[in-house]
Amino acid sequence: MSQKFLKEEFVSNLNGTTLLEISIGLTLAPLCLLSRGLLLILYFLHRGRTLSSKSIHFSLDFAVLVVPPIFCCTVLAPVLPWAILLIMTFCAGLVYKIYCRRTAYLKVPFRQTLRDFLNTSLEPEYVPSITVFRVYVNVLTSISILAVDFPQYPRRYAKTETYGTGVMDFGVGSFVFGNAVVCPEVRRKPGAVRSKFFYLMRQFFAVWPLLLLGFGRLMSVKVFKYHEHVSEYGVHWNFFFTLAIVRMAASLLLTLFPVRKAWIVAAALAVVYECFLTFTPLKMYILKKRDDRDLRDGFLNANREGVFSVIGYLAIYMASVQVGLYLLKKRGSVREWFGVIRSFLWTILILFLFLHAAQTYVEAVSRRMANLSFCIWVVTYGLLLFSLFLAADLVLVFAKLLVAGATVPCSWNFTQPSVMNKKHDLEPQDRQRLSQNVCMVSAVNKNQLLYFLLANVLTGLANMMVDTINSNTVFAMFVLHLYMLANCLVMYILQTKNVVLKWW
Repeated sequence: MSQKFLKEEFVSNLNGTTLLEISIGLTLAPLCLLSRGLLLILYFLHRGRTLSSKSIHFSLDFAVLVVPPIFCCTVLAPVLPWAILLIMTFCAGLVYKIYCRRTAYLKVPFRQTLRDFLNTSLEPEYVPSITVFRVYVNVLTSISILAVDFPQYPRRYAKTETYGTGVMDFGVGSFVFGNAVVCPEVRRKPGAVRSKFFYLMRQFFAVWPLLLLGFGRLMSVKVFKYHEHVSEYGVHWNFFFTLAIVRMAASLLLTLFPVRKAWIVAAALAVVYECFLTFTPLKMYILKKRDDRDLRDGFLNANREGVFSVIGYLAIYMASVQVGLYLLKKRGSVREWFGVIRSFLWTILILFLFLHAAQTYVEAVSRRMANLSFCIWVVTYGLLLFSLFLAADLVLVFAKLLVAGATVPCSWNFTQPSVMNKKHDLEPQDRQRLSQNVCMVSAVNKNQLLYFLLANVLTGLANMMVDTINSNTVFAMFVLHLYMLANCLVMYILQTKNVVLKWW
């Protein structure tokens, strides 16, 4: 058998994992982010200054934000709950140590400290969790697209063949979720004089890099005979095309329907599409077996998974637009953001009930078709992951309130210094400068598309140079860490040079 065929079989005919395991795994990234922030605050508490060494800052970011996910999706996967419990205990210990050695609220009762924390005013124009969500989805995806080719990556985490919930299945949907939350229609300011058609044309212009990358990937796969999972999107289709078409179609819909009714459009799309799957031959057409005659003749037949799944991804996008509108409402205090978390948790509970009903009485989750259950699942878990990032950032706000003058990159800042720490607080411009200093999250955020492209290119090179499916554990870990180090280091260098490769 050829190496190409073996690698294709290695990632085929998989059924995913349980919703419980994915739910537990979602806590990992927010805990890593919280650990990094608490360590920086503790450093400030001991040294009386922020961490200024760029090399040490990058090393800390890589060691805390990237290394744990690599291990937890490979060698530590069998003991994932225990690994997460260990990180959670570590974070709790850091919070306790910071509280015991705090420089503000020294003689203030805990209840009063908590009341002041809930009333603390935060920057209303910037929601760090949105940036962190989008960046971490990119980082975790870049880890998975190479790790999946190694035997150390559990097969249950990989993309499912037809039905099931795999970790990588959620990663695909969360990309769409993250893009929609910050789309131009969401960020449009109230009372803006520009018409809806301005944003439509802006989206049409903005997707050309995705189309270019899609054609580039298509040609490179065919020319280099790179292994491909045909039943994922089809013969010629890939996820870059899906992202481009979804963004253009969503902008078109948002010119026809009010943006604030996006959730209605999302529900209608998902339900109508599911009706077509259930009551017409569409499902049988999409799920044709490989040995059927003339299976891949013609463009539509060759790419039926990619073409028809666009409808489901479009429904996810429209639902996420509604989430973005809700997030960007003006909120000033910590108390109000806890209210957001509470609202999201109620929404998640309701969506879980819908998901259970959809899987029981309609159809199981299928990324291949992007059916109703898949749409509900992605939106539910997208909200859950975002809520966890939001909660982690609020814990960092509490820790910074206890340590006067402490700063953490890509986390919330106070709009007004409290009375207790006014003498030690930084001026807003100084704080902004420090918060945008050296940070892997902001580095990836500045060049997200380039980062994803680089990850795909390095993944291809690694697969052509390494026999991944026969690699031992030590070698696999070495390759994955070296690969992620290269990805992150390039973004870090671009950030230090203030280079943003985006001109569209």
